[in-house]
Amino acid sequence: MVMIIQKFGGTSVATSKSRKAVLHKVSNAIQEGEQPIVVVSAMGRIGEPYATDTLLQFVGENAGEMTPREHDLLLSCGEIISAVTMATLLNENGIKARAFTGGQAGIITDNNFAQAELLYTEPKLLLQCVEEGVVPVVAGFQGITIDGQITTIGRGGSDTTAAMVGSSIRASRIEIYTDVDGIMTADPRICEKAHIIDNISYNEIFQMADSGAKVIHPRAVEFAMRANIPLVIKNTFTDAPGTYIAQDVADPNYQSPNPHKIITGIAHKNNRVQYTIEEPIMGEIDLLYEIAQESISMDMVNIFRMMKVFTIDASDQEKLEKLLTKFGYEFSKVTGCAKLTSIGQRMTGIPGIMAKIIRCLTKENINVMQTADSLTTIACLIPEDDLTKAICSLHQEFGI
Repeated sequence: MVMIIQKFGGTSVATSKSRKAVLHKVSNAIQEGEQPIVVVSAMGRIGEPYATDTLLQFVGENAGEMTPREHDLLLSCGEIISAVTMATLLNENGIKARAFTGGQAGIITDNNFAQAELLYTEPKLLLQCVEEGVVPVVAGFQGITIDGQITTIGRGGSDTTAAMVGSSIRASRIEIYTDVDGIMTADPRICEKAHIIDNISYNEIFQMADSGAKVIHPRAVEFAMRANIPLVIKNTFTDAPGTYIAQDVADPNYQSPNPHKIITGIAHKNNRVQYTIEEPIMGEIDLLYEIAQESISMDMVNIFRMMKVFTIDASDQEKLEKLLTKFGYEFSKVTGCAKLTSIGQRMTGIPGIMAKIIRCLTKENINVMQTADSLTTIACLIPEDDLTKAICSLHQEFGI
């Protein structure tokens, strides 16, 4: 029996028309001799009576502030409504289906409400369902603690649910359905020449997701990569083949991209702030530790003999500056920055890629304030106002 995971996001289950498209995808998989396990996100947005935001607003206005436990209990309702709705629709159209909460599906988490970490999966009920010829429809974004408390997953949500369930049942592949035809070489809203990537490695897609591409969460890629299960990013509303994600070896379905293309894609993050702090490497206070204790995520960290330079998300400015003031640090900052990351595993070991990127950006009069690199990425911090020009220029320069 060939088991696959089909995960459908909020736009795929939001309307009657879109849910019929989901029905079509599930039906096609069954007709092709596969046994799907469906994972769904919540449907609806604030203002609609069943939307999660509406439920949160109702409790807030009529009762007050919820405890973290009750907050997670209410948050889980959105995905449960989607699961029940899709299971009912499948049954009504001749496909036997059964809805499951995350807990019923055997997704076990720790007890950190709102930011629960996945511990392990016990898919016994799902496998029993499959053996009976019934399609399980699992509510994503949630799990249950060992002592039976409902939790919501803080990192990756329903994508991560799909990848974890897929790895636990040894699925042949994990399909992530959204409203785009696959993963693009760059944000098409910024670069009109961006196009679909047909094949990409786990490492490259992990780097793209971690660098700002929003098609799939890096946590989901991590689970799939560990289990060596291919991921496919597809469009619920078209028959486009999508983007196939796997190791680039030992997978007969993986077709290596053009070896002459050094960069596979470009990702970006807006709203970055660069901080410069005058301090010796070993100061009296372990500043990096104190920043981590405040749950402030640092990026592009450069440490010099008498200075530290790093970036954070703009939403953490107040928290960081309060900490720096507390310990008496003097600092300077640059706001309105963007992190631009070029990703490609074929750049490893090839000299001159950084120089070519800097030369390309400088030719466009774009100020590169900071860089960071790894074996498969080169990141540049630039003014956010220059982001469109920078992405389009690099896209053309490297023939992406």
